[in-house]
Amino acid sequence: MRAIFSYGVAGLIVLGVGGWLATGTLVAGGNGPGNGEKQIIALITKGGEGAAVKHHGTGPDPHLTIAERVAASSGAEAPAQSVRTVTYTVQPMAIEVPLRGRTEAKTNVSVIPQTSGTIEEVLVEKGQKVSAGDVLCRLDKGDRQAAVAQAEAAVATAQSAFDANAALREKGLSPANSGLQLEAALKQAQAGLDNAKTELERTDVKATISGVVQAPLASVGSMAGPSAPCATIVQLDPMLFKTQVPEARMQYARVGLPATVTTITGKSVEGKVSYLSSVADDATRSFAAEIEIPNADGAVLDGITAQAVVNVGTAPAHLLPQSVLTLDDEGVLGIRAVENSKVAFYPVTIVMDTRDGVWVTGLPASVDIITVGQEFVIPGQTVDATNVSAADAAKEVKAEGVQS
Repeated sequence: MRAIFSYGVAGLIVLGVGGWLATGTLVAGGNGPGNGEKQIIALITKGGEGAAVKHHGTGPDPHLTIAERVAASSGAEAPAQSVRTVTYTVQPMAIEVPLRGRTEAKTNVSVIPQTSGTIEEVLVEKGQKVSAGDVLCRLDKGDRQAAVAQAEAAVATAQSAFDANAALREKGLSPANSGLQLEAALKQAQAGLDNAKTELERTDVKATISGVVQAPLASVGSMAGPSAPCATIVQLDPMLFKTQVPEARMQYARVGLPATVTTITGKSVEGKVSYLSSVADDATRSFAAEIEIPNADGAVLDGITAQAVVNVGTAPAHLLPQSVLTLDDEGVLGIRAVENSKVAFYPVTIVMDTRDGVWVTGLPASVDIITVGQEFVIPGQTVDATNVSAADAAKEVKAEGVQS
């Protein structure tokens, strides 16, 4: 019972003290109301009883640093804020257009015999690399060999007749124009021999281009002719990258522009734009384009998804690390720089984001950008700037990244 009484008394005392504090005044020196009353907050602010409460409208500038506020209160001049700067100059920024597409063999040829016949021998296999002029298939010669022998005999007979007549003309025993008919007969016989040899040579079906043999591939014993190809050859060198260029980008496109093609397998090859369509696709409003890339080793296969980056020129810009970008009081993206020992703010526009940094526009040709301390200064403030090289700043950033 006694404990309950003690707790009750203590509670009343606490409530009384709290009510007194809520009044915000203290009567000092035994004086009555209005005489000796002091604001309690005045007793705990700097300056004691004589200090006045500072309101928001008359308080210190919130932009000032602690050192500047202390200096302002004492009437002394505040030391300049220390910052570090790096000089960045304008550079030619490559304007690149990314494109998506797929690879495609430049040529796909079905090798068709120029004569008909039964396939006697197939000399290649699917997937085999061949060069122009290699024999792919060999047809049954049939009576073509006999035709050549007969044509050779006809040429020999015509040649003998022509030589005999020539000897008589030299002796004056034959008219001068008597050899014309024999000469025509000799030429006719020679033409017949040439045709017979050509027909015999056609039994060896040869590759017209260099490439890789693909299906369909003829079989021994089957008939080959104008409607039955011996083999199909795909030319993989050079290879084509086929894509569609958006109509908004066509103003930059032109034949001969350098491009880098990277396949989904990670193969990267340099090439050039070889074709641009002059007619847009009705559905996509884009223009067909082709990039020719070398493929001597055959590493780039036909029909692979790939991405190309076409270099369409350069533009002046600054390459900056992302760490120097900041916002002003209105939320505008930019950088803080030092001009004549004073801070200046420049709004920028990000053009491209790369692994090496961000490309921006909107800056002077050469500018000393604050890299350390930019968040603690405001435009117009005098600063003590220490300029370092971009290489040293990059090393420090890299070292901090490794430690973190």
